Amino acid sequence: MNEILRTPPVGLLPWAPERAGPDSMASPAPPPPRRPLPGIGFLWLPLRLAWRQLRAEKSRLASAIAGVMFACVLVFMQLGFRAALFDSATALLANMKAELFLIHPLTTASFRPEPIPRVRAYQTLADPEVAQAVPIYLAQATFRNPVDGSRRAVQMIGFDPESGAIQFDGLAPLVDALKRPDTVAFDGLSRPEFGPIGDLVAALPAGSALRVQIGNRNVDVVGMVTIGPSFGADGNAVSNEVNFRRIVSERRPTNTDLVALRLAPGADPAAVQARLRRLLPPDVNVLTHAELVAHERNYWETATPIGFIFAFGSLMGLIVGMVIVYQILFSDIANHLREYATLKAIGYSNFFLARVVMSAALILAGFGFLPGAVVSAVMYDSIGAATFLPLGMTMDRGIAVFIMIFTMCGLAGLLAMRKLRAANPADMF
Repeated sequence: MNEILRTPPVGLLPWAPERAGPDSMASPAPPPPRRPLPGIGFLWLPLRLAWRQLRAEKSRLASAIAGVMFACVLVFMQLGFRAALFDSATALLANMKAELFLIHPLTTASFRPEPIPRVRAYQTLADPEVAQAVPIYLAQATFRNPVDGSRRAVQMIGFDPESGAIQFDGLAPLVDALKRPDTVAFDGLSRPEFGPIGDLVAALPAGSALRVQIGNRNVDVVGMVTIGPSFGADGNAVSNEVNFRRIVSERRPTNTDLVALRLAPGADPAAVQARLRRLLPPDVNVLTHAELVAHERNYWETATPIGFIFAFGSLMGLIVGMVIVYQILFSDIANHLREYATLKAIGYSNFFLARVVMSAALILAGFGFLPGAVVSAVMYDSIGAATFLPLGMTMDRGIAVFIMIFTMCGLAGLLAMRKLRAANPADMF
């Protein structure tokens, strides 16, 4: 009989008393609570609440996104123009392939250089590691449009094309042609006010040249190079030294504007620079290629109001966007003040509510940045095609603008939270 009682009936559940004994009637131990993933509650819950609040009033959300997008486009355009200014201003110097350069200490920008004695170029050859010294001439001359006869200033660049001191795109096939008297290579990216030079040259038979007037001299355009206009020059023309002096006849042949120094393989530019500074008189300054580009950039950034204007425009765009976002967030907090007070009454801290407001700022920054970046990229292409300036979207600029836009929205959220921190649940009900 006892054996029958001890034998559990077939089909009983695993926790039946007949199987596990009388102690099995006790409640089973509850499973351990599932712990949320780190950071999920800290970020996800405030983000969901902020999104639902913003989505509740779609017209206000659209206004906020439009305001952030406007600020984003304005900042993108200002930074793009500023970068195009510096890139175009240093395009000529960036194409120079020498390690060291001689310039006059009073030269502030490449488009208006102070002349230096040409003999300084040959004095540098006393250093055994200076392999080549190439004088470079820069001047402004009037260019007559071959179609309508109008005149416009063009930047003349004279140097020995065989030296390789400057390597423009398209220059290598024209080296032999530029040895002929009264020949130049024209910049294909020059402003259209100079005329359709590229089309006219392309339409000529092989071996022919386009006759144009630069200064008071007729010259032949034997080909096209790629340089690009800048804020200091709308177009460029390249020639050798002899043809440069023929076109710019008022220049003294004993002077030059810039000297490019190409060093022997394996030479240390810093050591050669130090020796040349001791060797040469103080009427020239010895700069590395990076220092020469930085010198040109510094002129446009500090000595002209253009850099300040673009920086001020970017700041104004951020301020306008911050005011718009502040008004949206402040009105949203004011309209939901009772709800926020209820959350505070049931135990939510001011820090949690601050995360909600900052999450709303992050949402507005993201939703405003994406269309703003797309619109800015389209405007870069259209304005760059119209002005021939090197405008283009870059990853570094995109990241910088997003950080500025998010900071702008975050500051607006912090300002809007002042009313939220002062809310007392006892005063709301």
